[in-house]
Amino acid sequence: MYFDRTTAPQADSNAIGREAALGAASSPLPMEARLDNLELRLEAGTRTAWCTMRPQGRPSYTLALMQDVHRMQDIMARFHAEHAAAGQAPSEWFVMASAVPGIYNLGGDLAHFAERIRSRDHASLVRYGHIAVEAIHRNHIAFGLPMVTMALVQGDALGGGFEHALSFDLIVAERSAKLGLPEILFNMFPGMGAYSFLSRRLDRKRAEEMITSGRLYGAEELHAMGVVDVLSEDGEGEATARDYIARHSRKHNAHTTLYRARRRVNPVTLEELRDVVEMWAAAAMNLGETDLKKMGRLVAAQERRLGGIGSPGLATAAE
Repeated sequence: MYFDRTTAPQADSNAIGREAALGAASSPLPMEARLDNLELRLEAGTRTAWCTMRPQGRPSYTLALMQDVHRMQDIMARFHAEHAAAGQAPSEWFVMASAVPGIYNLGGDLAHFAERIRSRDHASLVRYGHIAVEAIHRNHIAFGLPMVTMALVQGDALGGGFEHALSFDLIVAERSAKLGLPEILFNMFPGMGAYSFLSRRLDRKRAEEMITSGRLYGAEELHAMGVVDVLSEDGEGEATARDYIARHSRKHNAHTTLYRARRRVNPVTLEELRDVVEMWAAAAMNLGETDLKKMGRLVAAQERRLGGIGSPGLATAAE
């Protein structure tokens, strides 16, 4: 069973089966081999592009992963342009997921941040942030294409991982998924879209409460708040996404226009995102050694988790 914030009939097992069968016939999009950290495939039958994060290192937003995200976005734009010239629409839906069990993405590259702060390399922090928000903004505008975009969260989405999910039109999350912004625990704030997107999905007060709490929120709680759009039972996230697409494909034109109207009425501009990055980078340079050690403890907690060793909750390890 699944729940969403639009229509919520019982999942049609036959529809899911049909979509799964179509998925088996999916094919890679052009230039897939150039993406070291992503797998990008097109299901022609469902007109859905599936992008799966398969990071070679830690499941965080390293520069390598972000550069692959930029390349993926270029591929999508070019692929659509080529087919549009022939009067075709190769894909109408886009889904971003993760291949790492229990983890969507752990967020920014904290080890890199600490290194740059200790070396007083403000310019590198700004450059990292700009690369991140340029990709996030392009997600936000659906790559400039007539598509509906979706983040499929089947595990923890922390910090920049949460910000990344927020940049899509819809968030589908499994019930056990945890999403949160732990930056306050080491005296920072999330500078790559959290305030912009949460203040629009919620309001200023609740966005600030979420940012300053530093705690992890369950997908069920965020669904009740309106941050998560579609709630899935554990292990059924992909089936839920497929069924949502199957049920809404005939009204794709209406959905695409709805999200375009949302962006026009309440826009998140690239200029806004870049300005907040500048504030984030300046604030990072104010961190002291105590703050950086807390950041390091959070990185260590993440490493222990990735190694399968019991560890404190990721949101409390830095306290």
